[in-house]
Amino acid sequence: MTVSPLFSTVLVANRGEIARRVIRTLRRLGIRSVAVYSDADADAPHVREADVAVRIGPAPASESYLSIDAVIAAARETGADAVHPGYGFLSENVSFARACAAAGVVFIGPDERALEVMGDKIRAKEHVVANGVPIVPGFSAAGMTEAAIAVAAHDTGYPLLVKPSAGGGGKGMQVVHAASELPDALATARRVAAAAFGDDTLLLERLIQRPRHIEVQVLADAHGSVIHLGERECTLQRRHQKVIEEAPSPVVDAATRARLGAAACAAAASVDYRGAGTVEFLVAGDAPDEFFFIEMNTRLQVEHPVTELVTGVDLVEQQLLVAAGRPLALVQDDIRFEGHAIEARVYAESPERGFLPATGDVLLWRPPRSPVVVDVSSSDIAPVTVRTDAAVESGSVVTADYDPMIAKVIAHGADRATALAALSTALADTVLLGVDSNIGFLRELLAVPEVTAGDMDTGLIDRIPPYAPPGPSTTALRAAASVSVMCSHRTHTSLASASYALGESTRSGRAGAAWRSLHGWRIGAPAVPVTSVFLDDAGAVHSVAFPPPGGGSGDIGPHVSAETDTRAPATTVVDADGAVWVHADGATHRLRPLTRRQAMDRRLAVRERGVAATDPALRAPMPGAVVALHVADGATVAAGDRIVTIEAMKMEHPVLAPHGGVVRLDVATGDQVRRDQVLAHVSAAADPAHEASETRS
Repeated sequence: MTVSPLFSTVLVANRGEIARRVIRTLRRLGIRSVAVYSDADADAPHVREADVAVRIGPAPASESYLSIDAVIAAARETGADAVHPGYGFLSENVSFARACAAAGVVFIGPDERALEVMGDKIRAKEHVVANGVPIVPGFSAAGMTEAAIAVAAHDTGYPLLVKPSAGGGGKGMQVVHAASELPDALATARRVAAAAFGDDTLLLERLIQRPRHIEVQVLADAHGSVIHLGERECTLQRRHQKVIEEAPSPVVDAATRARLGAAACAAAASVDYRGAGTVEFLVAGDAPDEFFFIEMNTRLQVEHPVTELVTGVDLVEQQLLVAAGRPLALVQDDIRFEGHAIEARVYAESPERGFLPATGDVLLWRPPRSPVVVDVSSSDIAPVTVRTDAAVESGSVVTADYDPMIAKVIAHGADRATALAALSTALADTVLLGVDSNIGFLRELLAVPEVTAGDMDTGLIDRIPPYAPPGPSTTALRAAASVSVMCSHRTHTSLASASYALGESTRSGRAGAAWRSLHGWRIGAPAVPVTSVFLDDAGAVHSVAFPPPGGGSGDIGPHVSAETDTRAPATTVVDADGAVWVHADGATHRLRPLTRRQAMDRRLAVRERGVAATDPALRAPMPGAVVALHVADGATVAAGDRIVTIEAMKMEHPVLAPHGGVVRLDVATGDQVRRDQVLAHVSAAADPAHEASETRS
């Protein structure tokens, strides 16, 4: 048989970490890579790493990464003979697949029929159930009598979920545990459905209690071969967004894996699937051998690295081979599973602020070391591989234009306990300064007893206590105090320049010049005679002795480390607002230096209000624009009243009065505000001196 040649040039129609990951395989295979970019990504890492890069439009995705015409034009311009869509954007767009075919460019993915059938969830379920793939048992009650519904409910099995056929948002849903509860549940659901949606048609489905989200990776070629590469556990989710993924699942045994794999392969074969795809199932927590089809994703998944690490198969390479017309070189018996892999998604967001997306300059990015060594028992020391797929590097800018996921950290060890411990260690070793992230939350989540035991369901994250970041350690406070002293005589402009210099010099390993540009600490010179440094940590004021007791000035010098394997106890940079970002003891903090007067005013204000009272200063939760003022200056408000609305990340965020009192507004409609900038004060009586001090801080 003649072997089809691989492609000479492949355009990657995506951005961020997935574009870099695809380019990595293309480079290994000797295939010329083409990157596309929007104006927001002109300096992005994937642009520099590709052999060729083409601008395709302005920052909005609708005018760049989602523009079929722009991507096709870039493919023609660069002579690309294939397009890899990554995931998201155009990866499951049947119109894009047609446009590629019309342009004579190979779409690295399935054909149009698979995209159309699996792209419609209702149609997909109807299609796969006809091919023997199990779906959640249920029925429509339209036109049925009460007696007929009762019989069908008995046949379906309790517990049942009764829900309106129209609408959504959970309105009208009723849980029925026994036949005796059914009449009342039907009446209630119909009444709510009619009032909310004008349609009282009901659906009844088996209630899957404590559901787990399990998906199966499949590979198929154009010659009729379909295999699976095992399952991934994707149960840990927040607002239907996956947070932690692992392979294999801790509850799937060999027999269930074979049944899951067979069902996934049957779903893929039913649409003559071609390439890499994922079939997703819902699994009952109390009966893990019972599973039901949810949907099929006709593309590579974000979590594909865990499968690659446990199987040793490069899924992007397999996509390229299949798209080039080659038959799979693998058969099912070739797939072996080695160890356990767990992935954490790092998002630019603030968990302590309700997971608000974050933006800003990445002043310093340093991925974790690999391999890492973890102690999983008193006698078992195991080396573990850590893989990091990142969209950013030092100097990158995280904007509001795209998804806030900026990296994935994946650990692969001999068993699940080892991989869990290694992932926590790797996250603690990950340095991201300048932008808020969920790294601290991820480490806390990995330590939840249900997670360590593998006893999870999709609602677990919603049930655990809200995330509260740890306070800064002594090491972190001393490092931030050192930087604060050196910057104490600099202007705001100088601080911004120092921040840039520190970020650049740290990235290039030349930190000395940046530090020499600042006043204060010097090697072999006297320290600045400061007795205390005051630092604001999200409202908490810390006083740090300087120099620390028992240590000379040399003990508290600048804790900035270059990108080497020798890492300092703390790593610090200063942002444009003069705040010190510090990574120490596995945690990251943003500490704002205060003058002695500012620190005193804060403490007096807390004492006057009472320890449990709320701060009168209302601060911006994130950078954005003031789009509405809901009260007039000097108005009297009650706790919970809306004061200001900020628009950021294409969403509106209301800022509410923390308590009753009189409002003083510090911003106007249309103002652009920084994170933590004071927007207004709510106080019982005017205190101009205090308010001026708050505003300056």
